[in-house]
Amino acid sequence: MYMKLNFFLAAFAAAVIFCSCCGDCKKTELFNGRDLTGWVGFVDPASDISPDVIYTVNDGKICISGIPFGYLRTEKKYSDYTLHVEWRWVGEGTNSGLFQRVQDGDKLWCTAIECQLCSGKAGDYVMLGGAKIEEIECVGEYPVKDRIGDYENPVGEWNSADIICEGKSVKVMINGKQQNECTCEFTDGYIALQSEGGPIEFRNIYITEK
Repeated sequence: MYMKLNFFLAAFAAAVIFCSCCGDCKKTELFNGRDLTGWVGFVDPASDISPDVIYTVNDGKICISGIPFGYLRTEKKYSDYTLHVEWRWVGEGTNSGLFQRVQDGDKLWCTAIECQLCSGKAGDYVMLGGAKIEEIECVGEYPVKDRIGDYENPVGEWNSADIICEGKSVKVMINGKQQNECTCEFTDGYIALQSEGGPIEFRNIYITEK
């Protein structure tokens, strides 16, 4: 009984500390589970397919067809935040990404830092549209900064990504394990989910701002 009481008190104290540390945090749901309110769909201008066909909502999930290429971005820009996203492949694992610090001017390859979700490469960073980071020499069309591990779940299972953007720093955790970090030139921007390759689903999308 005494040990159980001590355990309860310790757990209670930890909870109090956690709550006090996060007292100034503001959680914002980016996806309401019903529709795409707060999002803007963009597809390859060479395609005659409407974004409404590519980006849909079903059973509390954002469903992205993957073809044609494009992205679904937030209406608002954000600066310092932790983004939480869960994703899984429908069928085979193909290609997608989570764009951070997306700059103004919608175009097929927007200016942004992509957290790669390509099956087998989740956590790589790809610099899009001329974006640069300090850690590598950004030459070529799509410079890449490799991830430091492989923590993806098997195709078909849900994965989680937590991306911490603070000032110019961008860090990513895949399934709770840190995969990559960089120092970019931007301190704010839109957040986007990519259509590139094949069907993918997203859920539980929110940010915590401080």
